[in-house]
This record gives sequence, structure tokens and C-alpha cells, in this order.
Amino acid sequence: MFTPTAMSSNLIPFPAKFNFTLLLSSSPNTPTSSLLPSSSLLSFSTRLHSHASKPHYHHHLPLLATSPNSPAPSVDDQSEEFRQAQEALFEFVQAFGVSHEDSAAISSGSPRYLQMLVDGVRDLDEHELWSSWKSDDEEKGLKLKGFKEKVSYMAMEKGDNGKVAFLESFVGLSLSSAMNVARYLSAETLPGLIGKVKYMKEIFFSGSDDGGIIGKNSRRMMMHLSIPVDDDLQQTLAFFEKIEARRGGLDMLGSKDISFRYLVESFPRLLLLPLDSQISTLVGFLEKIGISGEYMRNILLLFPPIMFFNIKVIKTRMLAFKELSMDERDIGKMLKKYPWVIATSIQENYKDVSIYFDKEKVVSLLEEVGFDKETIGKILCRCPEIFATSIERTLKRKLKFLSAIGISEVHYPRVIKKYPELLVSDIDRTLLPRMKYLVNMGLSRRDVAFMVRRFSPLLGYSIEEVMRPKLDFLVNTMEKPLREVVDYPRFLSYSLEKKIKPRFWALKQRNIECSLKDMLGKNDEEFASEFLQAETTEVPPSLSPF
Repeated sequence: MFTPTAMSSNLIPFPAKFNFTLLLSSSPNTPTSSLLPSSSLLSFSTRLHSHASKPHYHHHLPLLATSPNSPAPSVDDQSEEFRQAQEALFEFVQAFGVSHEDSAAISSGSPRYLQMLVDGVRDLDEHELWSSWKSDDEEKGLKLKGFKEKVSYMAMEKGDNGKVAFLESFVGLSLSSAMNVARYLSAETLPGLIGKVKYMKEIFFSGSDDGGIIGKNSRRMMMHLSIPVDDDLQQTLAFFEKIEARRGGLDMLGSKDISFRYLVESFPRLLLLPLDSQISTLVGFLEKIGISGEYMRNILLLFPPIMFFNIKVIKTRMLAFKELSMDERDIGKMLKKYPWVIATSIQENYKDVSIYFDKEKVVSLLEEVGFDKETIGKILCRCPEIFATSIERTLKRKLKFLSAIGISEVHYPRVIKKYPELLVSDIDRTLLPRMKYLVNMGLSRRDVAFMVRRFSPLLGYSIEEVMRPKLDFLVNTMEKPLREVVDYPRFLSYSLEKKIKPRFWALKQRNIECSLKDMLGKNDEEFASEFLQAETTEVPPSLSPF
């Protein structure tokens, strides 16, 4: 058993002086070397100091390692060589103070790293290069007699002290990513890294998958952010763009098994943070303001730089929201979905937006139709994207749009209070297409404006997924005039399969006619009591043709 020590190179040192020249040809009849790339004439020379002096290792291409992006290992995991390689890696990492359980997890969970070590040993065996080290190794007390000892020495020569194998097994990184991340962690001990990763995975990634909520909120940030961004926001956007380009896109952020790997790849400095003074302190602060459990992951993935913030900085930036009568719990609710609102760019833009809103009477304190500070706080909590948007390019255009479709200034507070997202919705891709669709269906612009005043979320609904199927069912199956949806635009907010259809077929079975509001505006108990004379609204299968 030997004690691993960090080495400065990934290469096995050659003794004395070693010269050779290979003549390579593109002709199929000319043999070539599997170790070196093809060329017409290649000369290679290396010189090492004698064992009497301190070795100096030069950086060359790693001839003896497999590609970091190589496919799944081909080593037979039932072979004797593979078993010995696992044992060697187990003993290697355990020598750094890693527990028996964690050493076993690393040695069994890093097949690509093991493949690299095994391939390196095989290459040296094939070219009979081990024998040239015999005298030096014997003086060091290191005897490379068997395959296992050679694997151990190969692992030691990598110089990462087991961190690459750990990152592959515990974090799930590819071999190339693990090598890149390990460079940031040279000063960290392996047991210390294991402790940090276990803690972070337990606190931030122990819950179930989120069903796409994190991906949805990250898209909203990318879509609505229209102001110059600071470094923290730029890093966050780059993180989102990198993931969006991968298979599965931003929805993969909701997968606890994959999102942590993505996070470490993009922000390897996370593993350099001190556990007690930074990570656990931040966790305690977030819990204090009402963020716990699975929501911890939302904070970390939607705004990773928050992990590097000093708690005093976060508290200072929260003061702006407290001025709107938001207490810490309200701010905590907002941060669950939009942690990036504490970024420097958002904070700087916040005052300008507040002044503009006050001037336009959108969130100022008016005697009759305005909002008080508590209402402003609720609007901000629901849609903080408003404070991340450009006044000239975004907010002014939305107010002009409302005016253009027939909504007067006196109705702004009602419309915005019910659906503040309208102020950050894209006019050309979202608002106008919905407006045109409703007009093409036979409604007048005045009808649509009336519907928006009564139910402002109307223009946020998808045409294909919400409007078209529900209006088709209203007109073609329920045989009701389109005018009814003008009187009760909230009809579009109810689930077609879970509420509209079951209630309609239940009423039709009883030959009951009623308005959309009477059919859908009541809760289950009220509906059953008035129309079904029962205590449940569950529709027997025979009543529905679907």
C-alpha cells in the first residue's frame, strides 16, 4: 500500500534519453502507429533528468490517455483486470481519508475514468515501457509488479488526487467536464469536496422533479429581460442558453439528477465555497424568509450567482421591496420564482420604473382608482419582470397598445392588477395575434376590449392550446353563441377536460340550460346542490360521450 501524492503531469516519465523517428505514409500498405497521428515524417525526442536530481516534467499531449469524450467504456466489468482496477481506485481514494462507503461509490461509479487508467496501463505494457522504470521505482519503494499496482501508479500520475473520478461518480460529469472542473479544485481536499456535494445535493436537489416550472420561469426571464445586464445576469443568461441548446432544453433544469451536473459544469466555483460560512449561512437566511424544501433548488438554478452573494448584500437589496410594504415572507415568495430581481441591473432599473409608473398613474397612490403600496408589492411579487424591462421599448408600448384597443386610462389599474404580465408580453407575437384571432372569430374590437377590461389574462392564453378548442366546443358542441364568452370571458380560464365538458354533459343529461357563469362560476358543492341535487359533481361515465 502506498500513499498517493500529487504529481505535476499526466504523463508517465521516461528514463534517461529516448529518441525515435517514425516514417508514416498515407499508403494503405505502410504500417502506422496507433499512438501518434498520421504525418509524412514525425520526429519525437524527450529527455528526463536522472533520478539523482529532482525530476522536471514537461507538458506534452497525453499519449497514454483515452479521449475525454470517449463513448461508454468497453472494459468488461466482469473481467479480472476491471476488478483489479476498481480495487486499485478504491484503495487510492481511501488513502486520502475518504470513507469506505464513499470510496466504494467512487470506484464503482467512474467507469470512464477507470477505462482511461486501464488503457494507459495496457499501452505501456504493450510497448514494454514499465521495465525502464524499475531501478527508480525500487528506490522509491514502489514495486510495479502487477496490473493493480500499475493502475494505482497511473492514478497517482494523473495528479488530480481522485477528484476526476469523484466528479464522474458523485456529480455525473463526463470525463472531459470532470477534468475541466477538477482544475478549479486543486486546493480542495477530496473528503471536503465529498462533504460539500452531499450537502448541496441534499439541500438543493433532494426533492422530486418540478414538472417544468423552473424551465418555464427561466424562459420568462430570457424573454422579458430588456435592460442592459450586469455580470451576474449575463452569467445566468449564458447558463440558460447553454442548457437550452441541449436535448431537452431548459425543461431539463427541473430534473434533479441532471440539473446539478449542469450547474457544476457552468459554475465550478460553487465547490470552492466554504460550507459553514457561506453555503449553510445562505440556506439559513433563505429558510428564515420562507424558502425551504424543493424551492431551494429554484433559487440556485434560476440565479446561480446568488450563492456567491454576501448575506448583507442580499438584505440591502431587499430594502427596495420593503418600501412597497412587502415583508420578508412576501419577498421570499417572489424569490422562489424570480431570484434574479436582486441583481444589480434590476435594482438600478427599479427606481426609474417606479418613477415612470407614478407619472403614468399606473402604480401611484390615487384616491379612487390607483394602487396603494401593498397592492404595488403584490404586483411586483407576481410579475417582477416589470422591473427588469425597458421603459421606452417595453412599458410605454404596452400602455399605448391598451389605449389602441379601446381600454382607457381609467381602466389601467384594474387591467394591470388582474394581469400584470400583460406589461411584459410581446405585442407582435402574443397580444396582437390573440386580438386578431378573436376578431376573426366574429367579435368586434369593442367586444375584445370589453373582455380584456373584465378579464385581462385573456390575451395571455394560447390560441391553439386554449382559445380554439374551448371556443370550438362552445359553438359546435354546446351550441351557444359566441356572444356568451363576451359576457363571461373567464370561460377561457377553466379546464376543458376537467370542468367544462363534465359539467356540460351533466347538465345536458338533465336537459338543464344555464349561462356560462352559472355553469362554471360555482364551486363543486354549489353546482351539485343547485343542478345535480347531490353532494358531488362527479359525472357518471354514462353521461359523457368521451
